Amino acid sequence: MIVLEFKLKGKAEQYRIIDDMIRAAQFVRNKTLRHWVDNQGIKLVDLYKQCAVMAKEFEWAGKLNSTARQASAERAIFAIQRFFANCKRKKPGKKGYPQYKKHTRSVEYKQSGWALSTDKRCLTFKDGFAAGRFKLIGSRDLHFYAPDEIKRIRVVRRADGYYAQFCINVERKEEPVSTGKFIGIDVGLNHFYTDSDGETVPNPRYLRKSEKALKRLHQRVSRKKKGSRNRKKALNKLGRKHLKVSRQRKDFAIKTALCAVKSNDFVA
Repeated sequence: MIVLEFKLKGKAEQYRIIDDMIRAAQFVRNKTLRHWVDNQGIKLVDLYKQCAVMAKEFEWAGKLNSTARQASAERAIFAIQRFFANCKRKKPGKKGYPQYKKHTRSVEYKQSGWALSTDKRCLTFKDGFAAGRFKLIGSRDLHFYAPDEIKRIRVVRRADGYYAQFCINVERKEEPVSTGKFIGIDVGLNHFYTDSDGETVPNPRYLRKSEKALKRLHQRVSRKKKGSRNRKKALNKLGRKHLKVSRQRKDFAIKTALCAVKSNDFVA
């Protein structure tokens, strides 16, 4: 199973419709959890049936594709199952009782409610919300995968735009090249890691370098009036900065780990 991510390019009205889709998915998830709270002892399978009930009872829930409603209900079901598993294992501390979501940022579709164009460069949503056609922007190519191999699509809202994640059911194969080297690494604070040969990889400290800029952006947000358009703009700039730092850290960690794995046959 691999996940390919593309940025969605559309019009401002289409992005507002995606926000409505995300709110509807959040409503279904919270309503499913509420039904479980009010009816203790029911089977988790019965929570799937509530999706059809909500579609008839609430107009905006009915606009969401049936598989998207099921995927939203699954989020509540997974939270309930995780809570019961922690109780059964007698996990110390809080057991993670399922909570209602307030700031959901994604909606998930299964194998219906969407369609790819013939050149697989555009994505169209076909449920009741009718978000329309979006252009897919990314470096990967979906031509290598059949439509049946795409099991799920998740639309994610971030500070710098909207993204579509394609979950593809394929087996990833890589031929290992033997190097005859073995290494042990120790992750620390002063250095990113130190290996058994005495070599160290410096910690880039992206967050520390961006602390002044983040502090300044936080101050700008606090000065704005709550609910105003200027506050939303300031929050967006702050979110973009946090997003950049997280991407820098993730990119460095992945590339460093890949280098260590490819350079050695065994890493401890």
